[in-house]
Amino acid sequence: MSFVITPPPQAALPVQGDERRFPVHRIYCVGRNYAAHAVEMGHDPDKEPPFFFQKNPDNLVSDGRFPYPPMSQDVHHEIELAVALQAGGRDIPLEQALACVYGYGVALDMTRRDLQDQMKKASRPWEIAKAFEASAPCSPLVPAAAIGHPDHGAIWLDVNGARRQSGDLNQMIWKVPEMIAYLSQLFTLAPGDVILSGTPSGVGAIQRGDRLHGHVEGVGELQVQVI
Repeated sequence: MSFVITPPPQAALPVQGDERRFPVHRIYCVGRNYAAHAVEMGHDPDKEPPFFFQKNPDNLVSDGRFPYPPMSQDVHHEIELAVALQAGGRDIPLEQALACVYGYGVALDMTRRDLQDQMKKASRPWEIAKAFEASAPCSPLVPAAAIGHPDHGAIWLDVNGARRQSGDLNQMIWKVPEMIAYLSQLFTLAPGDVILSGTPSGVGAIQRGDRLHGHVEGVGELQVQVI
């Protein structure tokens, strides 16, 4: 196949213990999937079905650097479990959902909160707040074949050595199999899709020069410098 312009490089994530990389197809993000975070954002988690927004595949970065984005004075951190799919389809049964998972990683959903608030007030989409360059720093993926499918364990984020976010994977309102099954009713999921599964409470602003240290028990660590 030939193209009229040079196609961009394939977005991909490193895999722990493997020289090969995981090709990224799409990124789906689950909104307000921890009850305490939903409350801190002014919502009642008991009344809401899951909802999703997207980032772009090349928003995922793994070089440990987060360039502070333009057009914002209030950029927030959101630590999340990343779920990478090796298979997909439509209307995936709940009991078959975990078979679609290749592995897991530690990710950040970086958010231009001031722009997101403006878009909410205007009833407009969030892309300018969520899908900007380098907005999804991520650790190397760890295959589920090596660690299983974590459904509990600590998830936290430190900023300059001080704990900002802390929770447990078992606090997710919609668990990983439920996310996959529900998403597959809305989209045709595909190998290479990545799901960012929501963040615990404690989200807050970062500044240039900050050092972020994220952790998901049983999955790994993520170190990011804000530049």
